Amino acid sequence: MNPYTLLSRNDTICALSTAPGISAIAVIRVSGPKAVPISNLLFKSQKNDNKVEQFKTHTAHFGFFVNQEEVIDEVVLTVFKGPNSYTSDDIVEISCHGSEYVQQRILEVLIDSGARMAREGEFTLRAFLSGRLDLSQAEAVADLISSRSKVAHDLALSQMRGGFSSKITEMRRQLLDLASLMELELDFGEEDVEFADRQKLGYLISGIIVEMNKLAASFSLGNAIKKGIPVAIIGKPNVGKSTLLNALLNEERAIVSEIPGTTRDTIEDTFTTNGITFRFIDTAGLRAHTTDTIETIGISRTYEKIKEAAAILYLFDISTITVDEIDELKIEFRDHINNPEKHFLLIGNKTDLMLESPSHVTALFDLETIFISAKQKENINLIIDRLIKTVKTANIGDQAIVSNARHYHSIISTLAALTDAKKGIADSLSTDFIASDIRSALHYLGEITGEVTTEDILGNIFGKFCIGK
Repeated sequence: MNPYTLLSRNDTICALSTAPGISAIAVIRVSGPKAVPISNLLFKSQKNDNKVEQFKTHTAHFGFFVNQEEVIDEVVLTVFKGPNSYTSDDIVEISCHGSEYVQQRILEVLIDSGARMAREGEFTLRAFLSGRLDLSQAEAVADLISSRSKVAHDLALSQMRGGFSSKITEMRRQLLDLASLMELELDFGEEDVEFADRQKLGYLISGIIVEMNKLAASFSLGNAIKKGIPVAIIGKPNVGKSTLLNALLNEERAIVSEIPGTTRDTIEDTFTTNGITFRFIDTAGLRAHTTDTIETIGISRTYEKIKEAAAILYLFDISTITVDEIDELKIEFRDHINNPEKHFLLIGNKTDLMLESPSHVTALFDLETIFISAKQKENINLIIDRLIKTVKTANIGDQAIVSNARHYHSIISTLAALTDAKKGIADSLSTDFIASDIRSALHYLGEITGEVTTEDILGNIFGKFCIGK
Protein backbone atom coordinates (compact mmCIF):
# COMPACT_ATOMS: atom_id res chain seq x y z
CA MET A 1 0.00 0.00 0.00
CA ASN A 2 1.24 3.50 -0.80
CA PRO A 3 2.17 5.10 2.58
CA TYR A 4 0.86 8.48 1.37
CA THR A 5 -2.65 6.99 1.05
CA LEU A 6 -2.95 6.82 4.84
CA LEU A 7 -1.83 10.38 5.55
CA SER A 8 -4.38 12.71 7.09
CA ARG A 9 -4.38 16.50 7.04
CA ASN A 10 -6.05 16.36 10.46
CA ASP A 11 -2.76 15.21 11.97
CA THR A 12 -0.25 17.68 13.35
CA ILE A 13 3.19 16.92 11.93
CA CYS A 14 6.70 17.93 12.97
CA ALA A 15 10.18 17.52 11.56
CA LEU A 16 13.66 18.98 11.51
CA SER A 17 13.75 21.34 8.52
CA THR A 18 17.45 22.16 8.60
CA ALA A 19 20.18 19.66 7.72
CA PRO A 20 20.74 17.01 10.39
CA GLY A 21 23.88 17.23 12.49
CA ILE A 22 25.57 19.76 14.75
CA SER A 23 25.12 23.39 13.72
CA ALA A 24 24.83 26.88 15.20
CA ILE A 25 21.04 26.75 15.01
CA ALA A 26 18.40 24.26 13.87
CA VAL A 27 14.81 24.83 12.81
CA ILE A 28 12.02 22.42 13.74
CA ARG A 29 8.72 22.89 11.92
CA VAL A 30 5.28 22.01 13.30
CA SER A 31 2.13 22.18 11.15
CA GLY A 32 -1.49 21.21 11.64
CA PRO A 33 -4.57 21.92 13.76
CA LYS A 34 -2.72 21.31 17.06
CA ALA A 35 0.44 23.26 16.16
CA VAL A 36 -0.62 26.30 18.21
CA PRO A 37 -2.19 24.42 21.19
CA ILE A 38 0.89 22.19 21.51
CA SER A 39 3.16 25.25 21.36
CA ASN A 40 1.03 26.89 24.08
CA LEU A 41 2.01 24.04 26.41
CA LEU A 42 5.69 23.91 25.54
CA PHE A 43 6.74 27.50 24.89
CA LYS A 44 7.24 30.04 27.65
CA SER A 45 7.65 33.59 26.40
CA GLN A 46 10.40 35.63 27.99
CA LYS A 47 7.65 38.11 28.97
CA ASN A 48 5.73 35.17 30.45
CA ASP A 49 2.42 36.91 29.84
CA ASN A 50 1.43 35.81 26.33
CA LYS A 51 0.10 32.60 24.89
CA VAL A 52 1.05 31.46 21.39
CA GLU A 53 -2.59 31.63 20.31
CA GLN A 54 -2.46 35.38 21.03
CA PHE A 55 0.62 35.96 18.87
CA LYS A 56 0.01 37.69 15.54
CA THR A 57 0.82 35.72 12.41
CA HIS A 58 4.29 36.10 10.89
CA THR A 59 5.87 37.21 14.17
CA ALA A 60 8.89 35.86 16.07
CA HIS A 61 9.14 35.53 19.88
CA PHE A 62 12.04 34.75 22.19
CA GLY A 63 11.53 32.37 25.08
CA PHE A 64 12.11 28.86 26.40
CA PHE A 65 11.06 25.43 25.16
CA VAL A 66 10.04 23.46 28.23
CA ASN A 67 8.62 20.09 29.17
CA GLN A 68 6.78 20.66 32.45
CA GLU A 69 9.63 21.77 34.76
CA GLU A 70 12.43 20.83 32.35
CA VAL A 71 13.92 23.73 30.36
CA ILE A 72 15.26 22.19 27.15
CA ASP A 73 16.58 25.26 25.32
CA GLU A 74 16.29 28.97 24.65
CA VAL A 75 14.44 29.28 21.37
CA VAL A 76 12.86 31.72 18.94
CA LEU A 77 9.30 30.76 18.05
CA THR A 78 7.93 32.00 14.71
CA VAL A 79 4.20 31.77 14.09
CA PHE A 80 2.47 31.51 10.69
CA LYS A 81 -1.29 31.19 11.03
CA GLY A 82 -3.35 29.56 8.30
CA PRO A 83 -4.38 30.07 5.63
CA ASN A 84 -1.46 32.49 5.15
CA SER A 85 1.25 29.89 5.59
CA TYR A 86 3.26 27.47 3.47
CA THR A 87 0.87 24.56 4.10
CA SER A 88 -2.25 26.76 4.54
CA ASP A 89 -2.49 25.27 8.07
CA ASP A 90 -1.09 26.81 11.25
CA ILE A 91 2.70 26.51 11.30
CA VAL A 92 5.06 27.06 14.21
CA GLU A 93 8.80 27.05 13.60
CA ILE A 94 11.15 26.53 16.53
CA SER A 95 14.66 27.92 16.07
CA CYS A 96 16.84 26.23 18.66
CA HIS A 97 20.55 25.63 19.20
CA GLY A 98 22.00 23.07 16.80
CA SER A 99 22.90 20.43 19.36
CA GLU A 100 21.83 16.99 18.18
CA TYR A 101 20.55 16.27 21.70
CA VAL A 102 18.45 19.46 21.74
CA GLN A 103 16.99 18.71 18.30
CA GLN A 104 16.07 15.16 19.25
CA ARG A 105 14.68 16.13 22.65
CA ILE A 106 12.39 18.82 21.21
CA LEU A 107 11.06 16.37 18.61
CA GLU A 108 10.44 13.75 21.32
CA VAL A 109 8.46 16.23 23.43
CA LEU A 110 6.43 17.41 20.42
CA ILE A 111 5.50 13.80 19.58
CA ASP A 112 4.62 13.05 23.22
CA SER A 113 2.36 16.12 23.14
CA GLY A 114 0.29 14.95 20.16
CA ALA A 115 2.28 15.59 16.97
CA ARG A 116 3.75 12.91 14.73
CA MET A 117 6.87 12.83 12.57
CA ALA A 118 6.28 14.10 9.07
CA ARG A 119 7.00 11.95 6.05
CA GLU A 120 9.25 13.02 3.20
CA GLY A 121 7.80 16.10 1.50
CA GLU A 122 4.64 16.10 3.61
CA PHE A 123 4.69 19.85 4.27
CA THR A 124 4.82 20.54 0.53
CA LEU A 125 2.23 17.81 -0.09
CA ARG A 126 -0.13 19.73 2.19
CA ALA A 127 0.60 22.92 0.25
CA PHE A 128 -0.42 21.07 -2.92
CA LEU A 129 -3.53 19.49 -1.41
CA SER A 130 -4.68 22.88 -0.09
CA GLY A 131 -4.31 24.41 -3.55
CA ARG A 132 -1.50 26.76 -2.59
CA LEU A 133 0.84 25.10 -5.11
CA ASP A 134 0.06 23.01 -8.16
CA LEU A 135 2.00 19.81 -8.74
CA SER A 136 4.62 21.27 -11.08
CA GLN A 137 5.27 24.10 -8.62
CA ALA A 138 5.65 21.58 -5.80
CA GLU A 139 8.23 19.66 -7.84
CA ALA A 140 10.06 22.94 -8.50
CA VAL A 141 10.48 23.33 -4.73
CA ALA A 142 12.60 20.16 -4.69
CA ASP A 143 14.55 21.40 -7.73
CA LEU A 144 15.21 24.72 -6.00
CA ILE A 145 16.56 22.96 -2.91
CA SER A 146 18.90 20.79 -5.00
CA SER A 147 19.99 23.51 -7.47
CA ARG A 148 23.76 23.78 -7.76
CA SER A 149 24.13 26.78 -10.06
CA LYS A 150 22.55 30.18 -10.69
CA VAL A 151 20.94 29.03 -13.94
CA ALA A 152 19.43 25.95 -12.25
CA HIS A 153 18.27 28.16 -9.37
CA ASP A 154 16.66 30.68 -11.73
CA LEU A 155 14.88 27.93 -13.66
CA ALA A 156 13.51 26.28 -10.50
CA LEU A 157 12.45 29.64 -9.06
CA SER A 158 10.62 30.56 -12.26
CA GLN A 159 8.78 27.24 -12.22
CA MET A 160 7.97 27.52 -8.52
CA ARG A 161 6.40 30.91 -9.17
CA GLY A 162 4.18 29.34 -11.82
CA GLY A 163 5.91 30.42 -15.03
CA PHE A 164 5.66 26.95 -16.54
CA SER A 165 2.35 25.81 -15.03
CA SER A 166 0.53 29.00 -16.08
CA LYS A 167 1.37 28.21 -19.71
CA ILE A 168 0.09 24.63 -19.33
CA THR A 169 -3.04 25.83 -17.51
CA GLU A 170 -3.89 28.32 -20.25
CA MET A 171 -3.53 25.71 -23.01
CA ARG A 172 -5.67 23.30 -21.01
CA ARG A 173 -8.32 25.98 -20.49
CA GLN A 174 -8.52 26.69 -24.22
CA LEU A 175 -8.88 23.00 -25.00
CA LEU A 176 -11.42 22.53 -22.24
CA ASP A 177 -13.68 25.28 -23.61
CA LEU A 178 -13.93 23.61 -27.00
CA ALA A 179 -14.02 20.11 -25.53
CA SER A 180 -17.10 21.15 -23.57
CA LEU A 181 -18.82 22.13 -26.82
CA MET A 182 -17.91 18.78 -28.36
CA GLU A 183 -19.31 16.94 -25.36
CA LEU A 184 -22.50 18.96 -25.84
CA GLU A 185 -22.63 17.74 -29.45
CA LEU A 186 -22.51 14.16 -28.19
CA ASP A 187 -25.52 14.87 -25.96
CA PHE A 188 -27.45 15.99 -29.06
CA GLY A 189 -25.99 13.28 -31.30
CA GLU A 190 -29.30 12.36 -32.91
CA GLU A 191 -30.02 15.95 -33.98
CA ASP A 192 -26.83 16.35 -36.09
CA VAL A 193 -25.80 19.70 -34.57
CA GLU A 194 -22.27 21.14 -34.48
CA PHE A 195 -21.48 23.47 -31.58
CA ALA A 196 -17.67 23.39 -31.95
CA ASP A 197 -16.47 25.10 -35.13
CA ARG A 198 -14.15 22.52 -36.75
CA GLN A 199 -11.97 25.13 -38.44
CA LYS A 200 -11.52 27.05 -35.19
CA LEU A 201 -10.81 23.81 -33.34
CA GLY A 202 -8.21 22.84 -35.95
CA TYR A 203 -6.47 26.22 -35.63
CA LEU A 204 -6.48 25.97 -31.85
CA ILE A 205 -5.05 22.45 -31.84
CA SER A 206 -2.38 23.44 -34.39
CA GLY A 207 -1.35 26.39 -32.22
CA ILE A 208 -1.14 24.25 -29.09
CA ILE A 209 0.89 21.62 -30.98
CA VAL A 210 3.40 24.33 -31.95
CA GLU A 211 3.72 25.44 -28.31
CA MET A 212 3.97 21.86 -27.04
CA ASN A 213 6.72 21.11 -29.56
CA LYS A 214 8.66 24.10 -28.23
CA LEU A 215 8.27 22.80 -24.69
CA ALA A 216 9.35 19.28 -25.71
CA ALA A 217 12.40 20.69 -27.53
CA SER A 218 13.37 22.69 -24.43
CA PHE A 219 13.73 19.53 -22.33
CA SER A 220 17.30 18.82 -23.48
CA LEU A 221 18.30 22.30 -22.29
CA GLY A 222 16.24 22.14 -19.10
CA ASN A 223 17.58 18.71 -18.18
CA ALA A 224 21.15 19.87 -18.87
CA ILE A 225 20.67 22.96 -16.69
CA LYS A 226 19.27 20.81 -13.90
CA LYS A 227 21.93 18.10 -13.99
CA GLY A 228 24.84 19.98 -15.54
CA ILE A 229 25.54 20.59 -19.24
CA PRO A 230 27.29 17.43 -20.50
CA VAL A 231 30.64 18.06 -22.20
CA ALA A 232 32.45 15.00 -23.64
CA ILE A 233 36.24 15.08 -23.91
CA ILE A 234 37.20 12.79 -26.80
CA GLY A 235 40.24 12.01 -28.93
CA LYS A 236 42.79 9.34 -29.69
CA PRO A 237 44.70 7.57 -26.91
CA ASN A 238 47.45 9.48 -25.11
CA VAL A 239 46.57 12.98 -26.35
CA GLY A 240 45.99 14.29 -22.80
CA LYS A 241 42.24 13.88 -22.22
CA SER A 242 42.61 12.93 -18.55
CA THR A 243 45.15 15.73 -18.02
CA LEU A 244 42.66 18.18 -19.55
CA LEU A 245 39.87 16.92 -17.26
CA ASN A 246 42.12 17.47 -14.23
CA ALA A 247 43.02 20.96 -15.49
CA LEU A 248 39.37 21.90 -16.07
CA LEU A 249 38.38 20.69 -12.60
CA ASN A 250 41.60 22.00 -11.03
CA GLU A 251 42.11 18.71 -9.19
CA GLU A 252 43.63 15.29 -9.82
CA ARG A 253 40.37 13.56 -10.69
CA ALA A 254 41.61 11.16 -13.40
CA ILE A 255 44.67 8.90 -13.50
CA VAL A 256 47.28 10.27 -15.92
CA SER A 257 49.76 7.90 -17.60
CA GLU A 258 52.00 7.85 -20.66
CA ILE A 259 50.60 4.40 -21.44
CA PRO A 260 47.94 4.60 -24.20
CA GLY A 261 44.50 3.30 -23.25
CA THR A 262 44.76 4.07 -19.51
CA THR A 263 41.18 5.35 -19.40
CA ARG A 264 38.97 2.30 -20.00
CA ASP A 265 35.66 3.79 -18.87
CA THR A 266 34.10 7.24 -18.69
CA ILE A 267 34.92 9.51 -15.75
CA GLU A 268 32.52 12.34 -14.89
CA ASP A 269 32.67 15.37 -12.62
CA THR A 270 31.07 18.80 -12.50
CA PHE A 271 32.43 22.34 -12.56
CA THR A 272 30.37 25.50 -12.02
CA THR A 273 31.30 28.89 -13.45
CA ASN A 274 29.34 32.03 -14.32
CA GLY A 275 26.23 30.42 -12.84
CA ILE A 276 26.43 27.44 -15.21
CA THR A 277 27.27 23.87 -14.21
CA PHE A 278 29.19 21.81 -16.75
CA ARG A 279 29.42 18.03 -16.44
CA PHE A 280 32.77 17.05 -17.97
CA ILE A 281 33.13 13.48 -19.19
CA ASP A 282 36.58 11.98 -19.78
CA THR A 283 36.28 9.10 -22.25
CA ALA A 284 38.30 6.16 -23.49
CA GLY A 285 40.68 6.95 -26.38
CA LEU A 286 39.28 6.47 -29.86
CA ARG A 287 41.22 4.19 -32.17
CA ALA A 288 40.22 2.04 -35.08
CA HIS A 289 41.56 -1.29 -33.83
CA THR A 290 42.14 -2.76 -30.40
CA THR A 291 42.37 -6.35 -29.19
CA ASP A 292 41.55 -5.38 -25.60
CA THR A 293 37.97 -6.39 -24.80
CA ILE A 294 37.61 -3.91 -21.93
CA GLU A 295 39.02 -1.06 -24.02
CA THR A 296 36.55 -1.94 -26.80
CA ILE A 297 33.67 -1.57 -24.32
CA GLY A 298 35.16 1.75 -23.19
CA ILE A 299 35.28 3.05 -26.77
CA SER A 300 31.66 1.98 -27.29
CA ARG A 301 30.68 3.98 -24.21
CA THR A 302 32.61 6.96 -25.59
CA TYR A 303 30.33 7.03 -28.63
CA GLU A 304 27.31 6.83 -26.32
CA LYS A 305 28.55 9.87 -24.41
CA ILE A 306 29.13 11.73 -27.69
CA LYS A 307 25.43 11.25 -28.48
CA GLU A 308 24.40 12.50 -25.02
CA ALA A 309 26.77 15.49 -24.91
CA ALA A 310 25.66 19.06 -25.56
CA ALA A 311 29.27 19.99 -26.36
CA ILE A 312 32.25 17.95 -27.55
CA LEU A 313 35.90 18.78 -26.95
CA TYR A 314 37.95 16.95 -29.59
CA LEU A 315 41.49 16.85 -28.25
CA PHE A 316 44.56 16.14 -30.39
CA ASP A 317 48.32 16.37 -30.02
CA ILE A 318 49.39 19.55 -31.80
CA SER A 319 53.01 18.40 -31.83
CA THR A 320 52.35 15.26 -33.89
CA ILE A 321 49.20 15.87 -35.94
CA THR A 322 49.52 15.87 -39.74
CA VAL A 323 47.69 17.71 -42.52
CA ASP A 324 45.99 14.47 -43.55
CA GLU A 325 44.70 13.98 -40.01
CA ILE A 326 43.32 17.53 -40.00
CA ASP A 327 41.42 16.76 -43.18
CA GLU A 328 40.06 13.62 -41.55
CA LEU A 329 38.85 15.70 -38.61
CA LYS A 330 36.73 17.78 -40.96
CA ILE A 331 34.69 14.76 -42.00
CA GLU A 332 35.06 12.33 -39.07
CA PHE A 333 32.44 14.10 -36.94
CA ARG A 334 30.55 15.96 -39.65
CA ASP A 335 27.21 14.80 -38.27
CA HIS A 336 28.03 16.32 -34.90
CA ILE A 337 29.37 19.57 -36.37
CA ASN A 338 26.27 20.03 -38.55
CA ASN A 339 23.92 19.28 -35.68
CA PRO A 340 22.81 22.68 -34.34
CA GLU A 341 22.19 21.14 -30.93
CA LYS A 342 25.78 19.90 -30.71
CA HIS A 343 28.75 22.21 -30.18
CA PHE A 344 32.08 20.86 -31.42
CA LEU A 345 35.36 22.43 -30.26
CA LEU A 346 38.79 21.44 -31.55
CA ILE A 347 41.47 21.56 -28.87
CA GLY A 348 45.16 21.40 -29.86
CA ASN A 349 47.07 20.12 -26.83
CA LYS A 350 50.77 19.87 -25.86
CA THR A 351 51.85 23.29 -27.07
CA ASP A 352 54.61 23.01 -24.46
CA LEU A 353 56.25 20.34 -26.68
CA MET A 354 56.29 22.52 -29.81
CA LEU A 355 59.66 23.92 -30.79
CA GLU A 356 58.15 25.97 -33.62
CA SER A 357 54.75 26.58 -35.21
CA PRO A 358 53.71 23.67 -37.47
CA SER A 359 53.32 24.33 -41.19
CA HIS A 360 49.62 23.51 -40.99
CA VAL A 361 48.82 25.99 -38.19
CA THR A 362 46.80 28.11 -40.65
CA ALA A 363 44.45 25.20 -41.31
CA LEU A 364 43.99 24.78 -37.57
CA PHE A 365 43.18 28.47 -37.16
CA ASP A 366 40.58 28.12 -39.91
CA LEU A 367 38.93 25.39 -37.82
CA GLU A 368 38.85 27.78 -34.80
CA THR A 369 41.18 25.52 -32.85
CA ILE A 370 41.96 26.39 -29.23
CA PHE A 371 45.66 25.83 -28.47
CA ILE A 372 46.46 24.70 -24.94
CA SER A 373 48.92 22.91 -22.73
CA ALA A 374 46.82 20.79 -20.38
CA LYS A 375 49.94 19.75 -18.47
CA GLN A 376 50.97 23.38 -17.85
CA LYS A 377 47.32 24.50 -17.52
CA GLU A 378 47.81 27.13 -20.22
CA ASN A 379 44.77 28.62 -22.01
CA ILE A 380 42.30 26.40 -20.12
CA ASN A 381 40.24 29.54 -19.54
CA LEU A 382 39.78 29.86 -23.33
CA ILE A 383 37.89 26.54 -23.36
CA ILE A 384 35.61 27.67 -20.52
CA ASP A 385 34.96 31.01 -22.24
CA ARG A 386 34.06 29.28 -25.52
CA LEU A 387 31.74 26.83 -23.76
CA ILE A 388 29.90 29.64 -21.99
CA LYS A 389 29.41 31.44 -25.33
CA THR A 390 28.41 28.40 -27.39
CA VAL A 391 26.07 26.62 -24.99
CA LYS A 392 22.73 28.40 -25.23
CA THR A 393 21.49 28.67 -21.69
CA ALA A 394 18.64 31.03 -22.70
CA ASN A 395 16.94 33.70 -20.64
CA ILE A 396 15.01 31.70 -18.05
CA GLY A 397 12.68 34.56 -17.26
CA ASP A 398 11.45 34.91 -20.85
CA GLN A 399 10.34 31.39 -21.69
CA ALA A 400 8.92 28.21 -20.23
CA ILE A 401 11.54 25.46 -20.10
CA VAL A 402 10.87 21.82 -19.27
CA SER A 403 13.40 20.29 -16.87
CA ASN A 404 11.32 17.47 -15.38
CA ALA A 405 11.22 14.07 -17.10
CA ARG A 406 7.66 13.43 -15.87
CA HIS A 407 6.48 16.65 -17.48
CA TYR A 408 8.33 15.80 -20.69
CA HIS A 409 6.62 12.40 -21.02
CA SER A 410 3.22 14.00 -20.37
CA ILE A 411 3.93 16.58 -23.07
CA ILE A 412 4.90 13.87 -25.56
CA SER A 413 1.67 12.01 -24.76
CA THR A 414 -0.31 15.24 -25.17
CA LEU A 415 1.30 15.85 -28.56
CA ALA A 416 0.35 12.35 -29.73
CA ALA A 417 -3.29 12.83 -28.66
CA LEU A 418 -3.54 16.29 -30.26
CA THR A 419 -1.95 15.02 -33.49
CA ASP A 420 -4.60 12.30 -33.64
CA ALA A 421 -7.34 14.88 -32.99
CA LYS A 422 -6.01 17.16 -35.73
CA LYS A 423 -5.93 14.26 -38.18
CA GLY A 424 -9.45 13.29 -37.13
CA ILE A 425 -10.70 16.79 -37.93
CA ALA A 426 -8.94 16.76 -41.32
CA ASP A 427 -10.46 13.35 -42.09
CA SER A 428 -13.92 14.49 -40.93
CA LEU A 429 -14.18 11.75 -38.32
CA SER A 430 -17.21 11.65 -36.06
CA THR A 431 -17.34 13.83 -32.95
CA ASP A 432 -16.86 10.98 -30.49
CA PHE A 433 -13.44 10.04 -31.93
CA ILE A 434 -12.17 13.63 -31.88
CA ALA A 435 -13.61 14.21 -28.40
CA SER A 436 -11.84 11.09 -27.14
CA ASP A 437 -8.45 12.37 -28.37
CA ILE A 438 -9.05 15.80 -26.81
CA ARG A 439 -10.05 14.16 -23.51
CA SER A 440 -6.73 12.26 -23.60
CA ALA A 441 -4.81 15.49 -24.23
CA LEU A 442 -6.62 17.17 -21.33
CA HIS A 443 -5.77 14.21 -19.12
CA TYR A 444 -2.05 14.37 -19.90
CA LEU A 445 -1.92 18.15 -19.46
CA GLY A 446 -3.75 17.75 -16.15
CA GLU A 447 -1.11 15.27 -14.97
CA ILE A 448 1.53 18.01 -15.18
CA THR A 449 -0.18 20.51 -12.89
CA GLY A 450 -2.09 18.01 -10.74
CA GLU A 451 -5.67 18.42 -11.95
CA VAL A 452 -5.33 14.70 -12.73
CA THR A 453 -3.29 12.63 -10.30
CA THR A 454 -3.08 9.35 -8.40
CA GLU A 455 -1.77 8.29 -5.03
CA ASP A 456 1.13 6.52 -6.75
CA ILE A 457 2.17 9.72 -8.56
CA LEU A 458 2.01 11.72 -5.33
CA GLY A 459 3.98 9.08 -3.45
CA ASN A 460 6.64 8.97 -6.15
CA ILE A 461 7.00 12.76 -6.28
CA PHE A 462 6.90 13.69 -2.60
CA GLY A 463 8.79 10.58 -1.49
CA LYS A 464 11.89 12.13 -3.10
CA PHE A 465 11.71 15.25 -0.91
CA CYS A 466 13.71 15.64 2.25
CA ILE A 467 11.84 15.28 5.54
CA GLY A 468 10.92 18.71 6.86
CA LYS A 469 10.02 20.24 3.49
